Amino acid sequence: MPIRTRLRAAAALLTAALAALAVSAGPATASTGDLRYSASTGVGVHNAYEKTKYPYLADALDSGAAMLELDVWTNFFGSGWRVSHDNPFGNNSNCENATTPAQLRTKSRDQNLAGCLSDIRSWHDAHPGHRPIVLKLELKDGFAANLGRGPAALDSLLTAKLGDALYTPGRLAAGRPDLDSAARADAWPTRAQMAGTFLVELIPGTVEEGNAADKLWTDREYAEHLRTHLATAAAFPAVHRAEPGDPRNRYADPALRPWFVVFDGDAAAYASGTIDTSWYDRNHYLLIATDAQNVAPAIDAVHPTEAQARDRVALMAGHHASITSADWYPLPAVLSTVLPRG
Repeated sequence: MPIRTRLRAAAALLTAALAALAVSAGPATASTGDLRYSASTGVGVHNAYEKTKYPYLADALDSGAAMLELDVWTNFFGSGWRVSHDNPFGNNSNCENATTPAQLRTKSRDQNLAGCLSDIRSWHDAHPGHRPIVLKLELKDGFAANLGRGPAALDSLLTAKLGDALYTPGRLAAGRPDLDSAARADAWPTRAQMAGTFLVELIPGTVEEGNAADKLWTDREYAEHLRTHLATAAAFPAVHRAEPGDPRNRYADPALRPWFVVFDGDAAAYASGTIDTSWYDRNHYLLIATDAQNVAPAIDAVHPTEAQARDRVALMAGHHASITSADWYPLPAVLSTVLPRG
């Protein structure tokens, strides 16, 4: 090969390598706003309501993370929608029920979901045009409609607190017959168009999934509600846990399946090669990949190096994740990363 040809080839390889490095290493740039929301990969924080991670929920919102997770209890052992990891009786959270931006970080914590949502709205009012944020709600023990804590009541609470800041299923559907039709048409806005909004994701909780007597989990109960209340629905139910093929086939009623366009499961399973994650990307479904630290080779769950965490986010973007989630709250530069998906 002539030397000039070899030099041109080497230059092309170097340019490609530098471009790849810029994508894998850098946080969000202005150009990411042009990406469809379905075509981007962000970073989430597991259990962002915990005071050991963030003194106040406002600190979690300030972190730059693309997803914040809250655990919610509904059972008869306590009142309201309680926010706590393992206490079903009361609240243990960094939420303070701030009703104005000036009250953020000034009030007593350990408030319930309504208090968390008040904090979120107050923070939103102080940060117009903020990045789109997924609020992931794990309903630890499921809905309790007989106690006034069912899907319709959750819609009312979310709408009352967040109002026009919600990106709702109705906004995605926009006149189409169901969410699947909208997602396949890639009706998702660009990230810039979704600025200043929150998308609420619902998953079944660990207690609910371990309760043999519970035959109606959060995902199915809310999807059944969603298909008849699209105009007022405030959240997206997620198909929980990774599996090959179309995981919606687990729902016996085929008419329920088109109401799921968000999928949430273990990052290690999605990265294993046994699941065709490109299927989610081709159909513009959102894919939440959790516990990203466990993907081989495993890295620290809380304190990896920044380079390790960035590489892991880039790896999961390559596996078509919409959100790569872990407990990397000490790394705000990583949390604010946005990459092209796939």
